[in-house]
Amino acid sequence: MKNTRIFKRDFTMVVIGQIISLFGNAILRFALPLYLLRETDSSSLFGAVTACSFIPMVIFSFLGGVIADRVNKRNIMVALDFFTAIIIVVFYFALGQIPLVPLMIVMLMLLYGISGAYQPSVQASIPLLVDYEALAKGNAIINMVSTLSNLLGPAIGGVLFGAFGLTPILVISIVCFTISAIMEIFIHIPYQKRDKEKGVFATVRNDLIESFYFVKREKPIFLSVVGILAIFNLVLSAAMIVGIPVMVVQVLGMSDADLGIAQGALGLGGLIGGLLAGTSTQKIKIRYNYIYLMICSATALIMGISLMSVVPSSIGFWLITVMSFITMCVSTMFTISIFTVVQQQTPIHLLGKVMATIIAVSSCFQPIGQAIYGELFENLETISWVIMVGAAIVSFGVSILSKRIFYRLEKGE
Repeated sequence: MKNTRIFKRDFTMVVIGQIISLFGNAILRFALPLYLLRETDSSSLFGAVTACSFIPMVIFSFLGGVIADRVNKRNIMVALDFFTAIIIVVFYFALGQIPLVPLMIVMLMLLYGISGAYQPSVQASIPLLVDYEALAKGNAIINMVSTLSNLLGPAIGGVLFGAFGLTPILVISIVCFTISAIMEIFIHIPYQKRDKEKGVFATVRNDLIESFYFVKREKPIFLSVVGILAIFNLVLSAAMIVGIPVMVVQVLGMSDADLGIAQGALGLGGLIGGLLAGTSTQKIKIRYNYIYLMICSATALIMGISLMSVVPSSIGFWLITVMSFITMCVSTMFTISIFTVVQQQTPIHLLGKVMATIIAVSSCFQPIGQAIYGELFENLETISWVIMVGAAIVSFGVSILSKRIFYRLEKGE
């Protein structure tokens, strides 16, 4: 009988490296926007800066997908982790010497750009390190690692930031990225060198054209899935990313530690969602994925209700925290099921590019949404519940429209 044990040496080391690296990333991505929000007290500026930071992630996801299919994936992880540690050191010494807003924009753009280039290598390495039968579990484990980091990062970051400020968070992040990079040096990921065209741009262009024609001719349903994901990111994901810090800190007037609890609930929800997805991905048919989106829409509605003046701030905070948990739990199950199907239906030599394209295109509208929601929360602060209720209504409509698309995806069209 074929050995389908999932925790083989190299996959285990990838998982451990992800735990360390993503924790450093999570604690930093929690602290930097909060620092900006506390220093400027402007939700519109907060939304604009976070929107700018997402743009490089979209762009570099494409580039990361091409690189992941042509360069040793281990080397990509090592180089990017070392580079991240270096830019945090530079940021530490630049803080206070350079105006805050442009410094924060550059730093967040670099962090998200690196993340965009990094993740296709991780996603494309999973089918090379685990058996086909264990692919869903492998995806679930990687997603659980990410969400565990998102649980611990904000929880610990909220306490440290409230007590000591930004400095210890920067130091912890530097240590995490350095340790992760050193450990990843010893990982072996199967790699077969491919012929390349003359020039980097020709290689990138031809690789993207190859993946585009594959999707257009062989898997046109992928385009419809990307469209649904893009709209959902524009309407709901952006509302959550900008809205949760603004709702907790500005609208409800809660503390930094409370914000850490609310965002930690996102991580806990992702962890539970990953556990559930690892056991249920093959049992729950992809055609029912629209239900996940409907549940997320319902949680946004309840968040909106929690901001109404008749709801006490403490109760509103816990409603938002619980809804954050449910949202992340459900969205993680949704993401894992989508990624697993795409990996199963895409040739290995195109996997990095196709995964990167799906992630990048589906995320490209998110910065626009973040900028819009920043302005909305700035100008409608007294009736901010309207923003989340409106997002919930639109998202529910998108969920209904996605039903047929997920049915076709399950059929392999």
